[in-house]
Amino acid sequence: MGKFFLSFVACICVMISAAWCDASPKTELVYASTKDIRDINPHLYGGEMAAQGMVFEPLVMNTKDGVKPWLAESWDISPDGKEYTFHLRKNVSFTDGTPFNAEAVKLNMDAIMANRIRHAWLDMMNEIERGEVVDEHTFRLVLKHPYYPTLIELGLLRPFRFISPKCFIDGETKKGVSGLVGTGPWVLAEHKDNQYALFTANPQYWGEKPKIAAVRWKVMPDHQAILLALQKGEIDLIFGADGDMVNLDSFDALRRQGKYVAAISQPIASRAILLNAHQPFTREKAVRLALQYAIDKEGIVQGVLNGSEKVADTLMASTVQYCDIPLEKRTYDPARASAMLDAAGWKIGKDGWRYKNGQKAAVRLYYNSNNAQERTISEFMQGDLKKLGVDMKIIGEEKQAYLDRQKTGDFELQYSLSWGTPYDPQSYLSSWRIPAHGDYQAQMGMERKEWLDKTITALMTEPDEAKRRAMYKDVFTYVHDEGVYIPLSYSRTKAVHVSGLKGVEFGLSQYEIPFEKMYF
Repeated sequence: MGKFFLSFVACICVMISAAWCDASPKTELVYASTKDIRDINPHLYGGEMAAQGMVFEPLVMNTKDGVKPWLAESWDISPDGKEYTFHLRKNVSFTDGTPFNAEAVKLNMDAIMANRIRHAWLDMMNEIERGEVVDEHTFRLVLKHPYYPTLIELGLLRPFRFISPKCFIDGETKKGVSGLVGTGPWVLAEHKDNQYALFTANPQYWGEKPKIAAVRWKVMPDHQAILLALQKGEIDLIFGADGDMVNLDSFDALRRQGKYVAAISQPIASRAILLNAHQPFTREKAVRLALQYAIDKEGIVQGVLNGSEKVADTLMASTVQYCDIPLEKRTYDPARASAMLDAAGWKIGKDGWRYKNGQKAAVRLYYNSNNAQERTISEFMQGDLKKLGVDMKIIGEEKQAYLDRQKTGDFELQYSLSWGTPYDPQSYLSSWRIPAHGDYQAQMGMERKEWLDKTITALMTEPDEAKRRAMYKDVFTYVHDEGVYIPLSYSRTKAVHVSGLKGVEFGLSQYEIPFEKMYF
């Protein structure tokens, strides 16, 4: 009897212990993404930005409350606006033990500047004259001219982030690095190409430490597989914009179930269609303006986006800095669009398509084939243009081919998503001057493209706030009047996660995921 009782007690203890273990909080968060993290060298552009932001940190951080100190505790700006002196945090190290100090900052800045042409989308690259080590914990950045977005651009996710100098190859980073070591809250512990990446919490992190021990970044290219994995309990979080998110029907279904938490951010970027001003049909300004009235944007927002976004009347929302500009509102008016095309000489033929001088009104719209939402929007637009007598072909391409096409300008229509806060408007406009960007190619046919690029360059170094605001107004008014963009909606980031996961928030940028705040 005694032995039986002791065995019974032992069994009960084991059961209680197992139950206690099952109830203990999870220590690893599993995040599903359609994309591998790839090479997260912070000075290059091949890796996923959210992953780069987990490991590598900037001098200053862009937040919802403005620019805040980060690896620099404070800074001074000279009266002429050309010198920024940063006072660095003490007792900060890279995770390989290398001290983070002014010498490490200078080595990183020099490495970034050695690849100046690649980073030319940021006009700041043209404004940096030199960096100076003042003392162990003081670094001075000297500019050629006062440059108003300096602090904002130093806080972007790339390229001004810091990697251990021990990872440099021949004193540089532009041809690759030997390791991926930062000062951030996470350490890249393991990476299997196109399978997963494992990030573990940095135990020596100088700031507020992550609330969980690890994040497993699981690569799942198929959206349906992501949905099934969530329902089977194999993943905890889906987070991101269109490419990483399940379709909106699934998103709404998950939200209605009540089993999962589904959240949407505030409007964060501008979704638009580029109209190429140097292709046969769309080179005519009258055609581009007519197409502004041909697309039922409200129908897209309600029918495709399930009302999750707001119709965009202008390329930039009026809430974006410098963008509260009185511009003409263009709403869906197919009769007006038809009359404008008629007036421009594009007449309906016997086959129902429009022609002018024997040329058919035909366009090609290219989209990223991994983005099902873009295809659905394309099909909606195709129907609108067909009613107008414009033949639109829809062509999906793999992401790299799609990006390569932007560089060549071989398109009539293409998707355009602004970069959102904190890149809009200054960094986004700066990129318009770079031939590798679709915006540049679409704008090439505009009569005053040279003036546009020069004005964008000038406003970046204009110290007078009122003059700078006036220059922004001139830029956005001209682009609006030229009709090279059809604004569709103001996009939002979305998240779906298991109910046991807490602390899920949206960052300032659409490219960051604040994993360090999440816990079970």
